[in-house]
Amino acid sequence: MRNITLSLDKETLRRGREYAKRHNISFNALVRRLVEQTVASSSSQWLEDTFALMDQTPVSSQGEKWSREELHRV
Repeated sequence: MRNITLSLDKETLRRGREYAKRHNISFNALVRRLVEQTVASSSSQWLEDTFALMDQTPVSSQGEKWSREELHRV
């Protein structure tokens, strides 16, 4: 893996580090993930990533179902 140098203003760096900390990842991993997502060659990769995130989310509908119209009102 190669090292690079980035220039960010202090506020952006601070907020980025806070975001990474809240999501239990390093700032380096956050930047790497954002670059990988931005340049991903697979057009379906975003869909796979989205489903992976959905699988990790600790929420449940508890069996409740919604109509399309109800979902679009949110």
